[in-house]
Amino acid sequence: MTDQKIALVTGASRGFGAAAAETLARAGYHVIAVARTQGGLEELDDRIKEAGGHATLAPMDISDTDAMRHLCRAIFDRWGRLDLWVHAAVQTPPFSPAEQLDLPFWQKAVTTDVYALGMLVAFVAPLLRAAPGRGTAILVDDTAEGPFLGGYAACKAAQRALFTAWEAEQARLQDVHVLRFEPAPMPTAHRHRLFPGEDRSRLAQPMDEAARMIRDCALG
Repeated sequence: MTDQKIALVTGASRGFGAAAAETLARAGYHVIAVARTQGGLEELDDRIKEAGGHATLAPMDISDTDAMRHLCRAIFDRWGRLDLWVHAAVQTPPFSPAEQLDLPFWQKAVTTDVYALGMLVAFVAPLLRAAPGRGTAILVDDTAEGPFLGGYAACKAAQRALFTAWEAEQARLQDVHVLRFEPAPMPTAHRHRLFPGEDRSRLAQPMDEAARMIRDCALG
Protein backbone atom coordinates (compact mmCIF):
# COMPACT_ATOMS: atom_id res chain seq x y z
CA MET A 1 0.00 0.00 0.00
CA THR A 2 1.46 3.34 -1.06
CA ASP A 3 1.77 6.25 1.35
CA GLN A 4 0.67 8.64 -1.42
CA LYS A 5 -2.95 9.72 -1.07
CA ILE A 6 -5.30 8.26 -3.68
CA ALA A 7 -8.17 10.30 -5.14
CA LEU A 8 -10.94 9.16 -7.47
CA VAL A 9 -12.44 11.94 -9.60
CA THR A 10 -15.55 11.02 -11.57
CA GLY A 11 -16.30 13.42 -14.41
CA ALA A 12 -12.66 14.41 -14.77
CA SER A 13 -12.27 15.19 -18.48
CA ARG A 14 -13.51 18.79 -18.53
CA GLY A 15 -14.81 21.72 -16.52
CA PHE A 16 -14.60 21.62 -12.75
CA GLY A 17 -13.88 17.89 -12.66
CA ALA A 18 -10.73 18.34 -14.74
CA ALA A 19 -9.67 21.30 -12.62
CA ALA A 20 -10.23 19.30 -9.44
CA ALA A 21 -8.19 16.37 -10.77
CA GLU A 22 -5.33 18.61 -11.84
CA THR A 23 -5.32 20.56 -8.57
CA LEU A 24 -5.38 17.40 -6.46
CA ALA A 25 -2.47 15.96 -8.45
CA ARG A 26 -0.53 19.18 -7.84
CA ALA A 27 -1.31 18.78 -4.13
CA GLY A 28 0.33 15.34 -4.11
CA TYR A 29 -2.55 12.95 -4.75
CA HIS A 30 -2.39 10.12 -7.24
CA VAL A 31 -5.56 10.78 -9.22
CA ILE A 32 -7.75 8.13 -10.79
CA ALA A 33 -9.55 10.15 -13.47
CA VAL A 34 -12.83 8.77 -14.80
CA ALA A 35 -14.81 10.14 -17.75
CA ARG A 36 -16.26 9.01 -21.06
CA THR A 37 -14.13 11.42 -23.13
CA GLN A 38 -10.74 9.78 -23.62
CA GLY A 39 -9.26 12.78 -25.43
CA GLY A 40 -10.11 15.05 -22.52
CA LEU A 41 -8.54 12.60 -20.08
CA GLU A 42 -5.36 12.43 -22.15
CA GLU A 43 -5.10 16.22 -22.17
CA LEU A 44 -5.60 16.21 -18.40
CA ASP A 45 -2.87 13.59 -18.02
CA ASP A 46 -0.47 15.74 -20.05
CA ARG A 47 -1.07 18.72 -17.75
CA ILE A 48 -0.65 16.59 -14.64
CA LYS A 49 2.61 15.09 -15.89
CA GLU A 50 3.95 18.53 -16.85
CA ALA A 51 3.33 19.61 -13.23
CA GLY A 52 5.15 16.53 -11.91
CA GLY A 53 2.02 14.68 -10.80
CA HIS A 54 0.64 11.22 -11.45
CA ALA A 55 -2.71 9.96 -12.72
CA THR A 56 -4.41 6.77 -13.81
CA LEU A 57 -6.90 7.26 -16.65
CA ALA A 58 -10.16 5.32 -16.70
CA PRO A 59 -12.20 6.17 -19.84
CA MET A 60 -15.52 4.70 -18.71
CA ASP A 61 -19.22 5.47 -18.55
CA ILE A 62 -20.10 5.85 -14.85
CA SER A 63 -23.59 4.48 -15.50
CA ASP A 64 -22.10 1.11 -16.57
CA THR A 65 -22.50 -0.94 -13.40
CA ASP A 66 -20.11 -3.72 -14.42
CA ALA A 67 -17.40 -1.24 -15.46
CA MET A 68 -17.64 0.64 -12.16
CA ARG A 69 -17.61 -2.57 -10.15
CA HIS A 70 -14.50 -3.68 -12.03
CA LEU A 71 -12.82 -0.29 -11.51
CA CYS A 72 -13.45 -0.28 -7.77
CA ARG A 73 -12.17 -3.84 -7.47
CA ALA A 74 -9.04 -2.83 -9.42
CA ILE A 75 -8.52 0.14 -7.07
CA PHE A 76 -8.73 -2.19 -4.08
CA ASP A 77 -6.35 -4.71 -5.63
CA ARG A 78 -3.76 -2.04 -6.47
CA TRP A 79 -4.02 0.46 -3.59
CA GLY A 80 -6.24 -1.14 -0.98
CA ARG A 81 -8.29 2.00 -0.38
CA LEU A 82 -9.33 5.48 -1.50
CA ASP A 83 -8.54 8.59 0.52
CA LEU A 84 -10.85 10.85 -1.48
CA TRP A 85 -13.70 10.67 -3.98
CA VAL A 86 -14.81 13.81 -5.83
CA HIS A 87 -17.98 13.29 -7.88
CA ALA A 88 -18.20 15.98 -10.56
CA ALA A 89 -19.85 13.95 -13.33
CA VAL A 90 -23.15 15.29 -14.62
CA GLN A 91 -25.38 14.77 -17.64
CA THR A 92 -26.98 18.17 -18.23
CA PRO A 93 -30.62 18.05 -19.38
CA PRO A 94 -31.31 20.72 -22.03
CA PHE A 95 -32.60 24.15 -21.05
CA SER A 96 -36.35 23.64 -21.66
CA PRO A 97 -39.84 24.05 -20.18
CA ALA A 98 -40.78 21.27 -17.77
CA GLU A 99 -43.59 20.11 -20.05
CA GLN A 100 -41.27 19.86 -23.04
CA LEU A 101 -38.49 17.68 -21.63
CA ASP A 102 -36.66 15.64 -24.24
CA LEU A 103 -37.73 12.29 -22.78
CA PRO A 104 -34.88 10.12 -24.15
CA PHE A 105 -32.37 12.67 -22.87
CA TRP A 106 -34.23 12.89 -19.57
CA GLN A 107 -33.90 9.14 -19.14
CA LYS A 108 -30.18 9.39 -19.89
CA ALA A 109 -29.78 12.21 -17.37
CA VAL A 110 -31.57 10.31 -14.61
CA THR A 111 -29.45 7.23 -15.31
CA THR A 112 -26.17 9.17 -15.19
CA ASP A 113 -26.98 11.66 -12.45
CA VAL A 114 -29.14 9.60 -10.08
CA TYR A 115 -28.76 5.87 -10.68
CA ALA A 116 -24.99 6.05 -11.21
CA LEU A 117 -24.42 8.11 -8.08
CA GLY A 118 -26.33 5.65 -5.89
CA MET A 119 -24.41 2.76 -7.41
CA LEU A 120 -21.07 4.52 -6.91
CA VAL A 121 -21.79 5.31 -3.27
CA ALA A 122 -22.29 1.59 -2.68
CA PHE A 123 -19.09 0.64 -4.52
CA VAL A 124 -16.82 3.44 -3.26
CA ALA A 125 -17.81 3.55 0.41
CA PRO A 126 -15.85 0.39 1.36
CA LEU A 127 -12.73 1.83 -0.29
CA LEU A 128 -13.09 5.06 1.69
CA ARG A 129 -13.54 3.11 4.93
CA ALA A 130 -10.23 1.38 4.25
CA ALA A 131 -8.35 4.71 4.24
CA PRO A 132 -6.21 5.59 7.27
CA GLY A 133 -8.34 7.82 9.46
CA ARG A 134 -11.45 8.73 7.47
CA GLY A 135 -11.81 8.74 3.71
CA THR A 136 -13.69 11.70 2.24
CA ALA A 137 -16.48 11.80 -0.34
CA ILE A 138 -17.38 15.12 -1.98
CA LEU A 139 -20.41 15.76 -4.17
CA VAL A 140 -19.95 18.74 -6.48
CA ASP A 141 -23.29 20.41 -5.86
CA ASP A 142 -25.33 23.06 -7.68
CA THR A 143 -28.48 24.62 -6.25
CA ALA A 144 -29.42 26.49 -9.45
CA GLU A 145 -33.15 26.25 -10.14
CA GLY A 146 -35.94 28.18 -11.80
CA PRO A 147 -37.72 28.43 -15.14
CA PHE A 148 -36.46 26.03 -17.81
CA LEU A 149 -34.10 24.32 -15.34
CA GLY A 150 -36.55 21.73 -14.06
CA GLY A 151 -34.81 18.68 -15.49
CA TYR A 152 -31.38 19.70 -14.26
CA ALA A 153 -32.59 20.93 -10.86
CA ALA A 154 -34.50 17.68 -10.32
CA CYS A 155 -31.38 15.58 -10.97
CA LYS A 156 -29.23 17.70 -8.67
CA ALA A 157 -31.91 17.64 -5.95
CA ALA A 158 -31.91 13.84 -6.07
CA GLN A 159 -28.13 13.76 -5.78
CA ARG A 160 -28.26 16.21 -2.88
CA ALA A 161 -30.89 14.15 -1.06
CA LEU A 162 -28.77 11.02 -1.32
CA PHE A 163 -25.63 12.74 -0.04
CA THR A 164 -27.55 14.51 2.72
CA ALA A 165 -28.81 11.16 3.99
CA TRP A 166 -25.34 9.61 3.71
CA GLU A 167 -23.82 12.60 5.50
CA ALA A 168 -26.31 12.26 8.39
CA GLU A 169 -25.64 8.53 8.66
CA GLN A 170 -21.89 9.07 8.71
CA ALA A 171 -22.20 11.80 11.33
CA ARG A 172 -23.14 8.95 13.67
CA LEU A 173 -20.86 6.23 12.31
CA GLN A 174 -17.88 8.52 11.61
CA ASP A 175 -16.05 6.17 9.26
CA VAL A 176 -16.48 8.25 6.05
CA HIS A 177 -16.38 12.04 5.85
CA VAL A 178 -19.25 13.06 3.51
CA LEU A 179 -19.34 16.62 2.14
CA ARG A 180 -21.01 18.71 -0.53
CA PHE A 181 -19.12 21.51 -2.27
CA GLU A 182 -20.80 24.09 -4.48
CA PRO A 183 -18.41 25.96 -6.78
CA ALA A 184 -19.17 29.51 -7.80
CA PRO A 185 -20.62 29.79 -11.34
CA MET A 186 -17.84 29.04 -13.86
CA PRO A 187 -17.54 29.51 -17.66
CA THR A 188 -17.84 25.81 -18.47
CA ALA A 189 -19.66 24.11 -21.34
CA HIS A 190 -22.05 22.71 -18.73
CA ARG A 191 -22.87 26.20 -17.45
CA HIS A 192 -23.30 27.57 -20.99
CA ARG A 193 -25.84 24.85 -21.71
CA LEU A 194 -27.92 25.98 -18.74
CA PHE A 195 -27.48 29.72 -19.13
CA PRO A 196 -26.96 30.55 -22.82
CA GLY A 197 -26.04 34.17 -23.48
CA GLU A 198 -24.66 34.76 -19.98
CA ASP A 199 -21.76 37.22 -19.54
CA ARG A 200 -18.98 34.71 -18.98
CA SER A 201 -16.35 37.33 -18.12
CA ARG A 202 -17.77 37.68 -14.60
CA LEU A 203 -17.63 33.98 -13.76
CA ALA A 204 -15.10 32.24 -11.53
CA GLN A 205 -12.31 30.11 -12.97
CA PRO A 206 -12.46 26.32 -12.41
CA MET A 207 -8.87 26.10 -11.13
CA ASP A 208 -9.58 28.80 -8.53
CA GLU A 209 -12.70 26.97 -7.38
CA ALA A 210 -10.83 23.67 -7.22
CA ALA A 211 -8.21 25.33 -4.99
CA ARG A 212 -11.06 26.65 -2.81
CA MET A 213 -12.47 23.13 -2.53
CA ILE A 214 -9.11 21.88 -1.23
CA ARG A 215 -8.99 24.71 1.32
CA ASP A 216 -12.62 24.53 2.45
CA CYS A 217 -12.66 20.73 2.67
CA ALA A 218 -9.23 20.55 4.39
CA LEU A 219 -7.72 18.34 1.69
CA GLY A 220 -4.20 19.79 1.61
